Amino acid sequence: MPLQCGIVGLPNVGKSTLFNALTNAKALAANYPFATKDPNVGIITVPDSRLDQLSDLINPQRVVPTTVEIVDIAGLIKGASKGEGLGNQFLANIREVDAIVHVVRCFEDDNVVHVDGSVNPVRDKEIIDIELGLKDLETVEKRLEKVVRAAKAGSKEDIKALEVLNAVKAHLEQGKSARSLLPELDPDGVTIIKKDLALLTSKPVLYVCNVDESTTETGNQHTEAFKAAVAQEQAEVILVCAGIEAQIAEMESIEEQTEFLEMMGLSEPGKNRLIRSCYSLLDLITYFTAGEKEVRAWTVRRGAKAPEAAGVIHSDFEKGFIRAEVIKFNDFVGLGSEAKVKEAGKMAVEGKEYVVADGDIMHFRFNV
Repeated sequence: MPLQCGIVGLPNVGKSTLFNALTNAKALAANYPFATKDPNVGIITVPDSRLDQLSDLINPQRVVPTTVEIVDIAGLIKGASKGEGLGNQFLANIREVDAIVHVVRCFEDDNVVHVDGSVNPVRDKEIIDIELGLKDLETVEKRLEKVVRAAKAGSKEDIKALEVLNAVKAHLEQGKSARSLLPELDPDGVTIIKKDLALLTSKPVLYVCNVDESTTETGNQHTEAFKAAVAQEQAEVILVCAGIEAQIAEMESIEEQTEFLEMMGLSEPGKNRLIRSCYSLLDLITYFTAGEKEVRAWTVRRGAKAPEAAGVIHSDFEKGFIRAEVIKFNDFVGLGSEAKVKEAGKMAVEGKEYVVADGDIMHFRFNV
């Protein structure tokens, strides 16, 4: 299953409008709570200027960008952890995604109803944090009931699990996320929280402040208050005007979009920044395959070794991996062709332990 970012937030903060702009899908975007009942899933291409540079040099028959999945999840309200509104469904959907894009409303508009009556992104964020934390606390307490009994038998695994569960329980009871506890844990502890328990608050998060057209670049009092509130989280905060992104998505040509962006004083669509941030949030990197038939971007987790990267193309490549021929992107662009790279001695031959770097241009040798 592809890695997914889930868009979350209170009702009517602009989640579905943003999702539509990202994917050019037409999810229902209406001015009332719960316009989105089921999660909409879209596949979005990741903008990467390196792909264009390689294409200009090679002039291939086709160019294929890499993609990431984005999920538009129904809005959450107070009491979701107890099943209020669409709470149970929301929490089940968010448990399935790998990272969270948390949208907060930072624009004033009397025509768009706010579920809590006023614009206050700090309060809105806290509502969701509390609900996710309460659900995680419930998960931990249920697991503790089983582990306490099992740990009495003296199993090292159960004793370790008990130690981690007690630590995360104390953390959650202080109103903190499981995510903020992860740096204090060893790899086994991290696995218990992220994989065994699949805690909602352990997922990486990106905050998106949905602003109006006039404050897309500068921000406003709401965005400043929000940035101050999340300063200790070391999470990225980006400003996007979902309304502008929706207009851009409706435009037919690149020229029309470019002209509109210039008129708005923007260098690129906000969705490009958002997509790149989602990609980074999932801890992904890109490597390329490049030839006359196709120049293509491929996605791997940061830290992946060469056989795993080969397996992204086809499982046989990983099973029968022999070696990888690797060219650094800057070397290829600087010298202008694969032939010149070889002449300059800049092509490396790497084995199974090679860790793929972002931007590598790779060719795999395998035998099945």
